Amino acid sequence: MTSTPAAPPTPKAVRTATAATYVAFIGSGFAFASWASRIPQVRDQLHLDAAALGLVLLAIAAGSLLALPLSGPVVTRIGSSRTVMAMSVLLGTGLIVAALGSHAGVVPVVIGLFLLGFANGAWDVAMNVQGTIVERHLARSIMSRFHAGFSLGTVAGALAGAAMVALDVPVSTHLTVVAVVVVAAVVTYARRFVADQDDTAPAAGEKPVSALTAWKEPRTLLIGVFVLAFAFTEGVGNDWISVAAIDGHHVSAAMGTLAFAGFLTAMTVGRWFGPALLDRYGRTAVVRALAVIGVAGVSLFVFAPNPGLAYAGALLWGLGASLGFPVGMSAGGDDPRRAAARVSVIASIGYCAFLAGPPVIGLLGDRISVLRALIVVAALLGVAALIAGSVRPLPGTDRQPTDSDRPSPSSPPSPDGAPSLADSDRAMTASDRAPFAGIRSLPDNEDIKDS
Repeated sequence: MTSTPAAPPTPKAVRTATAATYVAFIGSGFAFASWASRIPQVRDQLHLDAAALGLVLLAIAAGSLLALPLSGPVVTRIGSSRTVMAMSVLLGTGLIVAALGSHAGVVPVVIGLFLLGFANGAWDVAMNVQGTIVERHLARSIMSRFHAGFSLGTVAGALAGAAMVALDVPVSTHLTVVAVVVVAAVVTYARRFVADQDDTAPAAGEKPVSALTAWKEPRTLLIGVFVLAFAFTEGVGNDWISVAAIDGHHVSAAMGTLAFAGFLTAMTVGRWFGPALLDRYGRTAVVRALAVIGVAGVSLFVFAPNPGLAYAGALLWGLGASLGFPVGMSAGGDDPRRAAARVSVIASIGYCAFLAGPPVIGLLGDRISVLRALIVVAALLGVAALIAGSVRPLPGTDRQPTDSDRPSPSSPPSPDGAPSLADSDRAMTASDRAPFAGIRSLPDNEDIKDS
């Protein structure tokens, strides 16, 4: 079965799809954090040491790495709606297998975690594809709010997990209930996604391209590097900021956790309020400014003479990291015909940072201290600032770039035959606007109505 073009959706259908996309992001975050909250109990049940636990958890990464490059062709063929529904069922199955398997031994847990990682990788690409489609129909930036929804889902999952631990609820019971609830909610709402392509999307006589060709597009690969830098910034913050605060700034464990909480809070706030800035000033100006803020924040955190300034640095770090990943996903989805392929490639490149971040900082930390090793984050954000022009909207999309997005007239054409970055800032023609003639830009308080 192949995803086929459909009639342009009505404004009510777009609002419903917006709510459904929020559910997909929140559900993904909630399910994954629920598992993470019970890792210590699974470790104790299996009698694993730290090294063995690390190898077991590697199954998640292995599943995700396999799924990410395959997800583009899958989403292109069956659509983001069916992919999210299928992967939610697979993730729920993996969660239950891992939970029940913790009573039997390591092998079933590894199998369950591999399924969980595979489903999570493909689910992530599919829901980001739908996010770009919804964003296009809304004619304004909203992707970062979907990612804020994922963050809220992880917080809710972690808090629920803490409550289950406090109440001494068995791991198998807790995660089985989570799997059933998440699958039921996501399958119900994912049916309300809008079609990945409408019947006006392809140019006359043009057929959708193979998903594999996205790996040969310089713009797509450059966006992948841009996303990798921001994913590294986010991942290292998640993994190391508490340790660096405790070991490097000599604060208590509780105060180290506070630095982490401040980082997460600033990142979530940036993702929620960022769309207004993106719509007003354009992608390039905003993400470049945030990259600079991130560089300042990381540098302040590393070199602060006292903990108070270090906490301020953590806040700036979180704010600077907030929009790079979702903006990269939006840029990958500018052309709905190639959204699945490009988002898959960008995600595959970007997610390498989540795998590389912990060992890179760990190895450097053994030589120069974890705190000083974090300066690598600032260096990568500097690279991101330099290549921020890669996320400019493509021509013929619904998003009108601002003057801040305009490159110099000498911008060279794209080597892959795609429109040059300079062309991306031309205003749409009347025919470009035709698919959205009946769709108005919805105010923020209408994003999730009519669901």
